[in-house]
Amino acid sequence: MNKDSSFTVRDLPRQERPRERLQKFGPEALSAQELLALVIGRGIPKKSVMSIAQELLVKFGNVRAISHATIEELSQIRGIGLAKAAQIKACFELGKRQDLEPESIDFDIKDPQSVVKAIRASIKDKAKEHFKLILLNPRNRIIGISTISIGTLNASLVHPREVFKDAITHSAASVVLAHNHPSGDPEPSEDDIKITKKLVESGKILGIEVIDHIIIGKNNFCSYKERGLI
Repeated sequence: MNKDSSFTVRDLPRQERPRERLQKFGPEALSAQELLALVIGRGIPKKSVMSIAQELLVKFGNVRAISHATIEELSQIRGIGLAKAAQIKACFELGKRQDLEPESIDFDIKDPQSVVKAIRASIKDKAKEHFKLILLNPRNRIIGISTISIGTLNASLVHPREVFKDAITHSAASVVLAHNHPSGDPEPSEDDIKITKKLVESGKILGIEVIDHIIIGKNNFCSYKERGLI
């Protein structure tokens, strides 16, 4: 019998088990494997829930790929039947819908400060860069806020196709780009400027205006519109 296959979460000291760690430190402290294990719930004979979660990550490569997998693809992993595959899909769908809900109901975007007020609480203290898209109707009212990527911004993470997908789906008239700088300094980097220029041009082609790009620091922010960069 493979040693790893017979190992279960109960073999871990109580304080190191995913559920206990989440209760003590919060979900941010858990690895992707631990979070998936909590969603899956339990393992099967000779295969622990942690092993199942790890196999998911190995097979699909990352969490984003898992979120896009079909129920049929997920259930190909031994230990994940249709019921558990449905649980995984439901969790990702809830997260997606939460991201698309306005953080401020009937919130009008009148100036950069309005954008900062709408999203600062959700990204200002994040350890990684969170790139968000604020979807607006013709009256500049928020109709959705979508998280496009998490991690250092680059062309592969922030592709126009991904950025404007939700804007097209929700018939947004215009959008505002926003992301945080974990360093606390909101000064735009060269990559920030290049990516923004590319997205502005893509928006023109699609007929969706990019009104502004806001970079949020620790206690201040940078508005591309105010800087004359848009």
